[in-house]
This record gives sequence, C-alpha cells and structure tokens, in this order.
Amino acid sequence: MVKKKRRLNIGIFDSGFGGLDIARSIVKKLPQYNYVYLGDTARAPYGHRSQEMIHAFTRQAVRFLFQHECGIVITACNTASSEALRKIQQEYAKKHGTKKKILGVLIPAAEEAIRGTDSGRIGVIATTATVASNAFVRELTKLDPSVHVFQKACPLLVPLVEAGKQDTQETRAVLKKYLHPLLRRNIDTLILGCTHYGILEKSIRNIIGSDIKIISEAKVVPKKLEKYLKKHSDLERTLGRQSSIRFYSTGQIDTFKYLGSRLFGKALRVEKAVLR
Repeated sequence: MVKKKRRLNIGIFDSGFGGLDIARSIVKKLPQYNYVYLGDTARAPYGHRSQEMIHAFTRQAVRFLFQHECGIVITACNTASSEALRKIQQEYAKKHGTKKKILGVLIPAAEEAIRGTDSGRIGVIATTATVASNAFVRELTKLDPSVHVFQKACPLLVPLVEAGKQDTQETRAVLKKYLHPLLRRNIDTLILGCTHYGILEKSIRNIIGSDIKIISEAKVVPKKLEKYLKKHSDLERTLGRQSSIRFYSTGQIDTFKYLGSRLFGKALRVEKAVLR
C-alpha cells in the first residue's frame, strides 16, 4: 500500500496580536490552504528586548511551527525579522538545506515603499528594536541609494494594541506625538513597520491625511506570498487544502480569544503553546 504524503501548513508567527491582521489578510487572499498561527503573547512586546533574547524567542517560535507540520513559516513580526530572521534562516539552511522555508515581512514592505514613493522621502514607524537595527534603512537604501529614510520608534503602540485600546483617545494622542516629527520631514510614504500598526491604520490615516502613501504589511504580504508560492511550485504542492486554521497563544487563552476574535473578525478557538 502506498503511504499517503503528509500535507503541510503555512505557519504565521508574531509576538502578539498584531500578526492577526496579516493572518486575516493572507487567509482572505489564499483561503484554500491550512494555517497555524502562533502569538507569543506571554512575552510580548519584543521591541524593548535584547537582540539575544529576540533571537532566542524567534527560534523557539519557528521550531514550534515546524513541529506542527508547517512547510513554510512567515515571521509576521518586524522586530523578529530585523533582529533574528537572517541568522535563523542561515541556521536552518545549514541544518536542513532548502527544506525549511522561513520568510519575513520587512523586505516586502521595503520593496513596496520604493515602488510607491515619488519624492524619495520615506517615513518608518516601528518598535525601538527595529529602529535601532536600522533594518529598514538598510533594505530601502539597498533598493535605492538615493532615498531619504526617517525613522520613529513608537514603544507605546504595541502595549496599547495588546490591551485592546486601539480605538481610544489615548492611542490617538500617542499616534499624533509619534507622527508629527515625520510629517515635518515632508515624507510622501509611511511604512507601518510593526504588524500591530496595521490595526491602527485608520487612525493613522486620519492624522497624516490622504496625500501620504501608507505601506501596510497586511496588504503587501498576501500578494507577495501568492507570488512566492507560484514561483516555488514544489513547495506549494505539499500544502494542505482543507481551509483550516489553528490558533496558539503562549499567554492567557481567554484574553487571546476575546481580543483575537475582534482583530481577526470571527470567533477563535485557541490552544495553549509552550515554547522551549
């Protein structure tokens, strides 16, 4: 009897709830596949952590998703993408060759910003760790050395979203404080350099006006993933097509169910994850 080949999932990892915005958009664009979402809510946010700790946490999350039969893992966390992704990709390539696919969200956003800017003046809002890494500056200037990149660390935004306060006056006041210095730089394009910030896009648009282009990874990543899977047809053929999605959280399950359901747009069943 011929043994039936195991079908694989697409794994999506974020430090908390922000990646649900990307996950929702990916599932909407590519509903046929099977997904596993992991939110490390017990240890979020990552933005103030050391590089060594971010690397350790990201490695644990990637391992968890591969253990849960994911054929590809999307690191839907800019802090992890900027601080740990390249090193982890190299580690897995050395150990497994090309069998383990790990993708980030930072480079697709940078590519979209370069295509979108007219003046070459690009703003980036991100976590403290992402800004300190200069990852966006590096990727943007690699694509176009003539661009001017202006960054702003926004350490208060992730905790506000994680607390479910994205639609409050408090959050709008914090956004104004962070965005006004970038507006004074006459940017024409703004990268939302943290997955959590896509949840705040409407409030950000109200502050910056209609003339500045917003690069939201929730809009960019699904299109990039679709192109990636078309290009890597051998990998695409290994993916399951039961349109299923499983959610895992390292933190409080009831909190994840409540806030996650609001952000994802439907009631979620959430399982406990332990990362080692």
